Amino acid sequence: MDNRPIGVFDSGLGGLTVVRQLMRLLPSEDIVYFGDTGRVPYGNRSRETLIKYTRQDCRFLLGQNVKRIIAACGTASSVAPHVLRSLPVKAGGVVEQAADAAVRATRNGKIGVLGTQATIHSGSFQRRIGEQRPDAAVYPQACPLFVPLVESGWIGRDDEITILTARRYLEPLKAAGVDTLILGCTHFPLLAPIIGDVMGENVVLIDSGKTAAEDCARQLRQDDALNRTKKAGELHFYVSDRPENFLSVASIFLGGEVTGDIHTLDIEQVDGAEIDMVYKR
Repeated sequence: MDNRPIGVFDSGLGGLTVVRQLMRLLPSEDIVYFGDTGRVPYGNRSRETLIKYTRQDCRFLLGQNVKRIIAACGTASSVAPHVLRSLPVKAGGVVEQAADAAVRATRNGKIGVLGTQATIHSGSFQRRIGEQRPDAAVYPQACPLFVPLVESGWIGRDDEITILTARRYLEPLKAAGVDTLILGCTHFPLLAPIIGDVMGENVVLIDSGKTAAEDCARQLRQDDALNRTKKAGELHFYVSDRPENFLSVASIFLGGEVTGDIHTLDIEQVDGAEIDMVYKR
């Protein structure tokens, strides 16, 4: 048994889709979530900056005595996997499990990948798919506008701006005939209804956040590291910008009311006493 919390970080709010899945799969687990809302998005940053951010995010979570870390950020998972491998606790991203699920799901060997610019340029999903199925044809598509659209709450199935954006991004993948599509950023599952409408019902959508949460649950059970106190898990949220902004959108990602403490911190000063509670529910 291990009663320490699970740590999750993302560049903003998209990682809350992973928290939502963890709450479903592991209702007794405590979760510490850090959303780097003051520096979102990560997708257009340099490799050096992304490595720095990933190290800072992980260092903060380690300071919260977590037993496992999930990089619920396709960009960090793609650009800085070596940082995750170097940690003193088990850590994982959202690439491997989603790529493997896509390989299992495809029927014609044509797999599309949606992600931020940094994720797509890193080639992480393409490499993993190639390792598992060398004959697969992979069609990557950067979707930089999806993150701000989701963070702004423009996710309605009838939202014309988001629909038009999705059509523009997805047209090449439709033309290529992909039958499986990886949502390689944890913001993107909130756009799944729109993406599904554009791509058609015969295209399988792979939720990278869901597969990461399922892998975490499987590993904790395998390591006998579950919280077995039989209590409901607690949620602790940390952000690097105003918590009021977090509250306005977080309930959409979590699929319900936000419960738990909400803190703000200066992530650039993670080695000091930088955490101040500015909002508590």
